[in-house]
Amino acid sequence: MIKKHADINVTKYSFIAAFGGFVFGLDAANISGAIRYVSSQFSLSSLQVGTVVGVAILGVILALLFTGALCDRYGRRKVLIVISLTYSLSTLLSATAINYPMLVVGRFIGGVAFASITVSAMYIGEIAPSDRRGKFVSVSQLLITLGSLLAFLANYILVLTIDSMAWINEENVWRFMLGFEFIPNIIWFVLLLKIPESPRWLVMKGRLEESHQVFSKVAPSDHIEQLVSAVRKSIDDDTRYSPLEQLQILFSRPMKMMVLIALAYAFVQGASGMNAVLFYAPTVFEQLGMSVQDTFMQTVILGVVSVIFTVVAISFVEKWGRRVLTIIGLALIVSAHFSTWYGFKSAYYTMNENAVVKIAEQNIDTSKLNELIGNVYNSDVSLKKDLAAVFSKKELPLVSGPIINATINIQAIYVLFGIFTFLAAFNMSIGPVMWVLFSEIFPNKIRSVALPFAAFVQSVSSYLIQQFFPWQLENLGAATTFLSYGLIALLGLIVMIFILPETKGKSIEQIELSLKLA
Repeated sequence: MIKKHADINVTKYSFIAAFGGFVFGLDAANISGAIRYVSSQFSLSSLQVGTVVGVAILGVILALLFTGALCDRYGRRKVLIVISLTYSLSTLLSATAINYPMLVVGRFIGGVAFASITVSAMYIGEIAPSDRRGKFVSVSQLLITLGSLLAFLANYILVLTIDSMAWINEENVWRFMLGFEFIPNIIWFVLLLKIPESPRWLVMKGRLEESHQVFSKVAPSDHIEQLVSAVRKSIDDDTRYSPLEQLQILFSRPMKMMVLIALAYAFVQGASGMNAVLFYAPTVFEQLGMSVQDTFMQTVILGVVSVIFTVVAISFVEKWGRRVLTIIGLALIVSAHFSTWYGFKSAYYTMNENAVVKIAEQNIDTSKLNELIGNVYNSDVSLKKDLAAVFSKKELPLVSGPIINATINIQAIYVLFGIFTFLAAFNMSIGPVMWVLFSEIFPNKIRSVALPFAAFVQSVSSYLIQQFFPWQLENLGAATTFLSYGLIALLGLIVMIFILPETKGKSIEQIELSLKLA
């Protein structure tokens, strides 16, 4: 009975801490739908579009410079509470932005709040038992996918209501897309008030009585003394290290294998293309020649696939282990990206009279296309270059999709297979498993610096993807862009086969010892 009560508490506290992932998923997915209309309203270039999306990761990078020290000083719970309020501020600024700079500032502040993913993983890794820690940390990825699914669904509904309701049109629909996450932000803030502080942090601070009280809620009573003793031993009898000292320990020789694993995993997870698909989902489907409504509908299906395979990861992360899921996932990701590359590489675009008639049916001024009639384009790059020469920056985001739809000849099955297989593989493997590993491989005495460091590497690689994806589509084309993601995933697969250990079922202290001996 006592064990069941402890299990319920661990589940509840882990879910609440991980709810920041739900808010993150909302934010990532709603900008993917809004960016088309934002780009038109503010007449943005491809690099400015990348900045609106990518600036959030710059906020993450800034936050990570301070997150470890703040968590170490004030505790995981208080930092999560402040982050929840930061999300709310970001939402209000972004949804009411009157110009491009204001929107960028709002998105940047939201990026600061994205540090919730790291802090949540830290909190859950310190409160959950070792035999179920992987499942509980993976809950964060599940909530990210659920948040994304809700945002995709809301975006789709909003697109369907454009012009059918007097108060929603192409000029303001993006404000509703960005603003509706304010309610989940407040819900998370209220829920965070109900969780206790991390017991490991309390031990680190010498607050042993409080740590006993928290451990009594999440572990059987006969295990509490053993848990406290293990934590005290792992932090060298409560010796405190400054952030600089923790960094020195992190990059010392005994920690080299931990650092190598973290660097490799973080880079591959961030640079293998997930943020291109997640943050630009309608744009990606637009390259297939789908209508606006169809692209948003596909994002809903994409969200469902992500949720299903995140559940798969949670179900098997303790059974199969972190290593097996990672290797299987990366192998599938490589195959998926190569399939997407082949689909886009074989596509061509024909601008003829039939295409122009079809484009005109979308209420687009086709007089600007007269000089392009008869052209056959072997790549999306050359087509977009000609379109950019005849349409303004305000017009181009709204007309590109219908024009591609009318002119494209493509074996879409290869691209659809690639995109959906990639989403499935990512969400059953390196998406959730990375945070499980990061919550496990670093010893307690340096975790408040090590986790933000690993997340920093992941954030930098993710930023490069988000910032330059629109530029890549415009200048390199969809085929070359996805080929580059596939090559990065292939490199990651080779590296992980040789260096990634198995950590399932081991305590944080046991993992620390085994990696030092590696």
